[in-house]
Amino acid sequence: MNTPAIEAAYAHCEQLARSHYENFPVASWLLPRALRRPIAVIYAFARTADDFADEGERSEEERLALLAGYTEKLHAMARSEAGDDPVFIALADVIEQHQLPLQLFHDLLSAFAQDVTKRRYSDFAELLDYCRRSANPVGRLLLHLSGNDSEENLQLSDSICSALQLINFYQDLAQDFDENGRIYLPQDELARFGVIPDHFARRSDAEEMVALMRFQVARAREMMEQGAPLGRRLRGRFGLEIRFIIAGGLAVIERLEQCVADPFTRPRLRKGDWLRALWGAL
Repeated sequence: MNTPAIEAAYAHCEQLARSHYENFPVASWLLPRALRRPIAVIYAFARTADDFADEGERSEEERLALLAGYTEKLHAMARSEAGDDPVFIALADVIEQHQLPLQLFHDLLSAFAQDVTKRRYSDFAELLDYCRRSANPVGRLLLHLSGNDSEENLQLSDSICSALQLINFYQDLAQDFDENGRIYLPQDELARFGVIPDHFARRSDAEEMVALMRFQVARAREMMEQGAPLGRRLRGRFGLEIRFIIAGGLAVIERLEQCVADPFTRPRLRKGDWLRALWGAL
């Protein structure tokens, strides 16, 4: 039985998860009840660390110091040293109960720290390495939590999560450039299509920008479809949740394909899109 302090820490994480909006549901009602609380805790850890990297008016040095503090808390947790941060109190309990790989949490922090200082990616391999640390750990943690962490399942999950990360970039081209000067597209591919930073500054719908984004979105679709068999390999409500996420990702890709002539639009799914995704998952 959990102590009052642990219960309070879980409640803190669940409240944090409920207070943030994301494109895809967090600890949704589709999931088995036993997984909702640990997923909310993992989300609270990732959300707060991501906010250190992106939110507010902090300097780069302050952001990196906050993330380094989270890294040290992970090390302290591995040494079984108690702390008073509710996120880490709950996280320590989740990791112990489910035997989650601690490295996946370090990977997330390394990606958030990279966001603070890195604004360009030389090629697709470099961008995929970022996805490996920023998105793939979440899918892998879900599989570990549900006991579906075979090597084949983990690889399929990586394909899905990297695709989701990429389409998130494509939805936020203008925001990432305007707010942080970031371009999450490979520089060698920009050069191949004749795209320069000025295309981002001007919200250009020039032929070369459209061609570049058509190529990017097509590759994201291929990656999502490569990972899609995972949804059919998993049973029960967890499998339904994964199929729902895949269907939602493919729906966003379809919106991006429809809007490719205007690359800087921010397509979002409407209620009807989500209902169709749920029907497809079922």
